[in-house]
Formats: sequence, C-alpha cells, structure tokens
Amino acid sequence: MGFLQQLVVSLCIIVAVTSKSFRQLDSAKSELEEYIANKKTDINPRFRLHYHVVPPVGWMNDPNGFSFYKGEYHLFYQFYPYESAWGPMHWGHVSSPNLVDWKQLPTALIPEEEMCFSGSAVIDGDDLVLMYTGRLTTDTEPFFNETQFLAYSSDGINFEKYEGNPVLPAAPNGSPDFRDPKVWKHGDHWYVVIGSRTEDERGNVLLYRSLDMKSWEFLSVIGESKGNMGYMWECPDFFELDGKFVLLMSPQGMEPQGDRYKNTHQTGFIIGSFNYETFEFVPEVEFQEIDYGHDFYATQTMEKDGKRYVIGWFNMWDVPYPEDVDGWAGALTMVRELRLVGERVLMKPIEEMVSLREHSIIDGALEPNGVIELQKTGEIIVNGDLSQNIELLIEGSNGGGKVWLRWDPAVGKVVVDRGSDDVRQVEWEPIGSHSWRIFLDASSLELFCGEGEVVFSSRVYPDGDWVVTNLSAQALDVEAFHLRRSVPE
Repeated sequence: MGFLQQLVVSLCIIVAVTSKSFRQLDSAKSELEEYIANKKTDINPRFRLHYHVVPPVGWMNDPNGFSFYKGEYHLFYQFYPYESAWGPMHWGHVSSPNLVDWKQLPTALIPEEEMCFSGSAVIDGDDLVLMYTGRLTTDTEPFFNETQFLAYSSDGINFEKYEGNPVLPAAPNGSPDFRDPKVWKHGDHWYVVIGSRTEDERGNVLLYRSLDMKSWEFLSVIGESKGNMGYMWECPDFFELDGKFVLLMSPQGMEPQGDRYKNTHQTGFIIGSFNYETFEFVPEVEFQEIDYGHDFYATQTMEKDGKRYVIGWFNMWDVPYPEDVDGWAGALTMVRELRLVGERVLMKPIEEMVSLREHSIIDGALEPNGVIELQKTGEIIVNGDLSQNIELLIEGSNGGGKVWLRWDPAVGKVVVDRGSDDVRQVEWEPIGSHSWRIFLDASSLELFCGEGEVVFSSRVYPDGDWVVTNLSAQALDVEAFHLRRSVPE
C-alpha cells in the first residue's frame, strides 16, 4: 500500500475512533443530565440554600473556572453527582448575568481516564478555555499522578477536551501533587500558577508561561513554605490588586497558633511585588487568613471592569455535613469584592447583593432581649457602641443549630461561637464603618465587619426559620431585610 493510501486509511481510523469517543461522551452526558433531573425530586430542602450556589444533587467542593464570557459570568465547581460525598470529580456549571442570580447549566466535564480536578477558565478568541488538573491512577505508589488538561467551548456550554492532553504532564521535581492551575494573560503570553510540594514535604506554587496554552515553560517557584506553612499549597491564585501582587492560596497542614489556623486547612494571602522580567515574587507582608470563619476554603478570583471578585467553597474538609442525608452536600459562598488597604486584603459583599432585598423587617432600635423573626433568609445591619459588649444569639425557631456573635471591647475581638467550644475569633480594628453586616441563608452565616477588615463564613444548621435575639446590655441600631431566592429551587 502506498504512503498516500496508508495516510488516508490512518486518518479514517482516527476519525472513526474520535467520532465513536464523542458519541460515547455525549451519551454519557445525556444520561447524567437525565439522572440529575430525576434525582432532584428526592432532595430534602430543609437546609437548601436560597441565594448561594449549591449542587443540583450530590457533592460539591472547590469553585473552578470563574470567568466572564459572551455577556455572562460563568462558574464551575467540583462535582460528584452520584453520592453526597466526594467521588470521581466532574465539573458542575452555573452562569449569571449579575453574580447574584444563578442558573444551572449542563455538567461541563465528566471524567474519562482522568478525574477532572480543579482549574480555571480564560477567553481565547471566541473560545472559553478550561485548564484543569487531570488526576490519573498509576500502578506504583502513591498510585496517582496529577497532570494539566485543556478543554474548549465555542458556546460556553459544550466542552471538548484537547486531543493532545496532558499539556503539562509532571511537576519539575516529579511530585505527584501538581494541581489547581490558575491561568491569566499578560502581554503575548499566558501564565499559570500551579500548587505543588517539595520532596521534603513543603508546599509551594510553581509559575509557567506559554504562547498557546499547549506548550509550557517552567519559570520559577514564586512561593514556598519555609517549614511552618504546611505540606501542600492548594488552589493558588496570583493577581495584581491596587498596585501590589497578591498570592492567594490554601495551605494544607498548618499547625494551630492560638486563635489562628483552627480549621482543618487554611486559606489566606501573601502581599508583595512581582517582576515579569525576573519572574520573582518578593513577599512584603507575610501570610494572613482571608476569612476567619469555620467553613471557607479553595478560593478563586476573576477581574471584570477593574473589580477583583472572589468566591470560595462554603465548607471544610473532614467535618460533618448535616445536609448529606438530604441528597446533597456543599455550597459556595456569595461573591465578594477584594480591595487592598495597607497590609490587608479586604472582602466586602458585592453591590448587587442589595437587589436580593424584598422587604424590610426592622429599621430602628433593637432593645436588650429584643427579637427579630426571619424566614429562611435575611440580611441584618447592626450598629452599636463598641466601647460596650455586643452579643447576638442566632438560632432556629424550632431549635437545631445556633450561633453567638460577640464583640468584646476588653480584648478587641469579634467572636463567632457555634457552641461546644467551636469558636473562631480575631482582633478587629475598624478603619471606617463600625457596622456588622450579617447574611443568613437556610444553613449559613456570613459576617462582614466594617469595611471588610474581618469576615467570618460559617455553616449553621437551624431547625425552622431564623430567630435573632439581642443579648447585649445596650440597644442596637438594626436594619433587617428578607432576601429573595436567586438560585434554582
């Protein structure tokens, strides 16, 4: 057979195999969407959130692929539809015109030979491009390897995996822990940061660049634990904010230090300077937690119209998930806007959150022992005299989970106490506003202090509706609103 004939036959075989593969994948996606539609009818709604992104069924963890494409915000997430526990990772998918009203879209990625671990999304020409970690099983210890994959979409809904995957098959030191790529463009090059670890078990972040996102050049280690910041740095993000560069990541394995680092794993930032000629990040402000609550991890940011937005997984590893018996588990926080003030990254609710307010419940004084009765959702703005103690009890109308919010002027700390010594607390020095802004959903609490100097995100599981009681000795100036539903029921 001549060369030309051989080439034609080979191309026909490749086309036939590829077509069969695409048909199988399309069939698998159709079957999955049918399963989700049927399974949704079994969900118990008692703890189901009303204005936070949650999985339609099954398990959710890290947010992925936060981006803006063809007039809408897109947000993906780690997803296992078949149980309300972690399993072979898919990518769930939602979109929004305004970052508060979300609609469910078909599952974007399903695992084949690889599990579809976390990653990011960028726009390249007319395409929405996903870069994600493909976790592959191996025959030798540790029996897995993490590599980087690409997937493309021309409509923001249907994605095809790149035939040349993986585009980054291994970490420079061969570490199997090599995950969570976050991509951005600067000049003519694409850049990506990836979380990894050293041979002696210290977390680090690796920097690469590429002209086409397919062939990558290793540039530098832009951050690394000196031995006191954990064994693995997950979900790194690197961006410029108000004239400085911020390395945002989730270290695993940090030891508790007093009030700090009390969660299973942490999320925080290092502020510094970066040079695109030398590829060196020089820290100027050491690691700080970005959220002090019980349930905040694996953040991802994106920029639009000069604003830097962030969202996180609204849970934590290795803790109880009371909703898992209801057919689902996991949530994402509300979107926040980031600002840099001095040596601190501040988080505030995005302006669009006010569009969720439906009607006012109270606007005025809440006397000592006064009570606010809410439904499943609410926003509460609290002002009090910070020279005196402030204490609010937030609980279910029929019992269940409860939480105390306190301000102690003697030590200058804000406290979020879920009972049974399950406490998170931190010093607060207001730089402007002295208000607390509290967001309650069916099983969650987010507390923003002042200008966002201190933020707590914690899951709380009440029975019934919310009831808020002023346990302070002083009257508090309070506004409270009912918030409408903005995610699918």
